[in-house]
Amino acid sequence: MTLINDDNRLKAAVSLLRDQLMVRLSRTTKDWARGIEVDNPGMFSPGVVRIANILLWPLVRLLFRPRLRGVENLPRGEPFLLVANHSAGAGIAEIMCFIALYLRQVGADRPLAGFALPQGFSVFPLSKLLKSIGAIPSTYDAAGKAFEKGVPILIFPGGDYETLRPVWQANRVDFGGRTGFLNIARSSGVPIIPLGIQGAHYTCPIFLRSEWLAWMLLAPRLIGLKRWGISLTGILGASAILLLAPLGIEWRLLLTWLWLGSPLVFLPIIPWRIRMQVGEPIAAQDLFGAEADMKQALRRVEREVETLVRYAG
Repeated sequence: MTLINDDNRLKAAVSLLRDQLMVRLSRTTKDWARGIEVDNPGMFSPGVVRIANILLWPLVRLLFRPRLRGVENLPRGEPFLLVANHSAGAGIAEIMCFIALYLRQVGADRPLAGFALPQGFSVFPLSKLLKSIGAIPSTYDAAGKAFEKGVPILIFPGGDYETLRPVWQANRVDFGGRTGFLNIARSSGVPIIPLGIQGAHYTCPIFLRSEWLAWMLLAPRLIGLKRWGISLTGILGASAILLLAPLGIEWRLLLTWLWLGSPLVFLPIIPWRIRMQVGEPIAAQDLFGAEADMKQALRRVEREVETLVRYAG
């Protein structure tokens, strides 16, 4: 009788775990974003400003020698959509450089809300960090609320598709056919400001982008990501675990699997020069005209950003 009860409890536990996994895997962006509130969208907390001036700026200046040009093209006192290319798996180097330079050249008194994956607001301490820099979840609702307050938005439309592109496509801008940002600009009537970022993709070179890898490693899918990549950081870490860890092969394989599915594989490890160039505004009426041809508008914005990427270097 005891064995039967234990077997039933085990089956019930496995069934519950399976159901929970399926619920998590089926969550949409709206599901992740539900209940997220940002009190001061676009505003950096005083603590972030101090850290950026004391620690972040000296760090990025040493590692990446960043430069940001064209900030005079950012409209004052009105909302806009700053549209940029995305790189290196998680964009860590370019985001750090942009924050440091924006605070130095533009100032903390001019708000700019970064679009961030809603999943990040559910994970501590990332959730705390995102709110401290004034980031908002990447949803139409959050964008509308920010624009109502006059807060402009920084967005990387290519998301995981673009940021996981192979390193030999480092200077290519491809948003993967995504037009959500165009819907935001058109419905709100705000201008699009192109931003080209050059060099960031070399700080953490990516060699493979795939959907099957996200499923095989499982962790990316559990946090709502459809794609994952193999990076130089990931390869070096996996090699160290397999060759140097004083453990049995089964434990080394498990640690390698966990490592490859960790966001740590996108840490920048190459001190490459990063250059950023802000382009001239594109008015919504000029971009869409009488007929809202989203494909044509997308191609134009991609071309504008890619031109800035090549020019920024």
